[in-house]
Amino acid sequence: MKVLTIIVHTNVQQDLTHLLRSIKEVSGFTLSHVEGHGIEAERDSFLAARDKVVGVVPRVRTDILLEDAHVDPVLKRLCSTDQCIAGQGIYWVTSVEKGGHLK
Repeated sequence: MKVLTIIVHTNVQQDLTHLLRSIKEVSGFTLSHVEGHGIEAERDSFLAARDKVVGVVPRVRTDILLEDAHVDPVLKRLCSTDQCIAGQGIYWVTSVEKGGHLK
């Protein structure tokens, strides 16, 4: 199993959510609101004046638990040029040693 983590600006949250729900390999995902800190804040065209003053970028983190074989097809769909979120964020993939439901 793998966890695909995606970080995007909050302005594309709805588009990302809609897209993830349309991918058959994605059975569910978790969204968390996070704040980005870094030099990209100065170049972010989505930022409001308040965000520039405060120095944070409003972002959404999405974590998706996937079968190993599903990671590449999901990434291909997310990164395709015809998708509205292509070029709008970053991602990474991590291995899961163990998982299950708490009973």
